[in-house]
Formats: sequence, structure tokens, C-alpha cells
Amino acid sequence: MSAPAGSPSSAAKPRLFVVSGPSGVGKSTVLRRVVPRVPGLSFVVSHTTRKRREGEEDGRDYHFVSEAEFDALVAAGAFVEWARVHDHRYGTSRRSLEASAGGDLLIEVDVQGARALRDDISGAVSIFIAPPEFADLRDRLTGRGRESEEEVRRRLRTAENEMPRAGDYDHRIVNDDLDATVRAIVAVIEEAREAAPD
Repeated sequence: MSAPAGSPSSAAKPRLFVVSGPSGVGKSTVLRRVVPRVPGLSFVVSHTTRKRREGEEDGRDYHFVSEAEFDALVAAGAFVEWARVHDHRYGTSRRSLEASAGGDLLIEVDVQGARALRDDISGAVSIFIAPPEFADLRDRLTGRGRESEEEVRRRLRTAENEMPRAGDYDHRIVNDDLDATVRAIVAVIEEAREAAPD
């Protein structure tokens, strides 16, 4: 029996879709809408030492761990990549990348993590989500009311360093309309699947 249209063949090698973008650009909102629209695609849950925010679930949004737990995972070689971002650490575990049951994987990481994954995993497809204008990030960060003014400034400084790296990615998508951005990422995934050898 052939695989359903738009889903990966059971014999096909799973693909990894790596998504990055500055804080406040809407990555999490976009990706939550992408996954249900693409058969055979699952979200890789990263580890982080930052505190869980209201509405987030451990094991769904992130694996929330303490600094000591993160240290132990690093020492055990559990991570394919990890980095410190905004005074917190984030990492992609080997186990999470192996949990796809043969399907394709979608992961949200910072630019450091994306570079490491592209270097480590052959055929990874990278997508950078950018704001229409840099000033939009401040509006989004302050508007969601989760960060202090100091934290907003820190995130904007990080974004200033991240934005020039957009050219390192296979695809750059401007998030000026949520539905259009979701459709664009779905199209990237479908195109990669169609281009993959049988």
C-alpha cells in the first residue's frame, strides 16, 4: 500500500526541519499550527532550564529541567547540541530525535543550535522566520507582557545578532500574516518531501 499523499514513505529516511527566528517573531504559534496540517510530522521537544510559563506543559512545549539535571545530561552526552540563550540553556537530546517512529521531525532552535544540527544531520532543511520589521519585535515582546523591560532589551540584543544569520538558512519566511506563514512552511515541507529520492 502506498503512503498517503503528502506523508513520508515508510522506507524513506526521516527528514529534519530546523526552524529558528528571533524572540517575539511567533515561532511557537506558527509551529503549533503547522504540525497538525502535515501528516507524518512530529515536533521535537527540547530541554530547557528556563521556568515554565503559564499555559506551557512539560513534555509538550519543553522538557523543563533544573541546572543540575541539565549538567548531568551534558555530562552523559545526551545532547546533539545545546546552547545558552537569554541566560537559560536549551538542548536537543539524541533520544528526542530518535522518537519519530520513522516520521519527519520539526524542531525550533536558536541559531547556534541550528548550525550544529545542520552540521550533524545530513539533509536537514533549515527555515528562518523573520519579522516584517525589526521594530515589530519590541512591540510583540512588550505586548505579550511576559518579560521585564530588562529581559526585552536582552532579547532584542540577541535578535540583532540573529537577524544577519538568516542568510545561512535554506528558506527565509517573513511572518507578516500567521496563516500565510503557516502555509509557506507547509509548502517547504511538502517540497522537500517531493524532492527526496524514493
